[in-house]
Order: sequence, then structure tokens, then C-alpha cells
Amino acid sequence: QVQLVESGGGLVQAGGSLRLSCAASGRTFSTYAMGWFRQAPGKEREFVAYISWSGIRTYYGDSVKGRFTISRDNAKNTVYLQMNSLEPEGTAVYYCARRGTNCFGLGCSILSEYDYWGQGTQVTVSS
Repeated sequence: QVQLVESGGGLVQAGGSLRLSCAASGRTFSTYAMGWFRQAPGKEREFVAYISWSGIRTYYGDSVKGRFTISRDNAKNTVYLQMNSLEPEGTAVYYCARRGTNCFGLGCSILSEYDYWGQGTQVTVSS
């Protein structure tokens, strides 16, 4: 059973930064791609970022391009999301998820292709 545990959320002022972490259990972390999603109150879950198993390929949702950076440390079984220039619209619960198949571009944003999810971490951006 795979467990994903997010951390690093909190309250930050607009324009500030946060770094989220997602720690994964299991020995096969380095063979899976990972993604970050977020869900604001009353809205659908939204794709934020994707990283391939090697870390070579990354994709981002349009709303975070140029401000967020996804990375991973396979030795630590951890994936990160560095969030800069945060906006109040970024207030949401942020989830990490594991993807069992390869993808390219927009295909990486499909929620149903991710098979394990963390419990989420709250990010609140004040104006």
C-alpha cells in the first residue's frame, strides 16, 4: 500500500512563498511519475504540476507557470512544490498524487490517471 503525506502548507501573504513536500512510502517511488493538484472551496480539483519519474520532464497548469516549480528527490522518496508569488486565488487544499503511466503535456492533467493520493495540505493566501 502506498501512502503519500503532504506537509508545508500554511498561511502566507500575497506575493509570498511556500514549499510543499510530499513524502511517499514504498520502495518503488523512483519508478513513478508524480503530480500536484489543488482544490479550492466549491471548485473542482485542478492540475498544478507533474514530474516524470526521472525528474527530467515537468508540466504545469497555466495558472502557475513561471511561479511554481516541481522537483523530486528519489533518494528521500519525496516530491516538492516550490510556490512563489502566491496569489489569493491560490488558496486551496494541495494534494500530491502518484501516476502509474507515462504522459505528455495536457495528458498529465487527467485526475483519473493518478492512482494514489495524499490527504492534502491547506494553503491560505491572504490579500
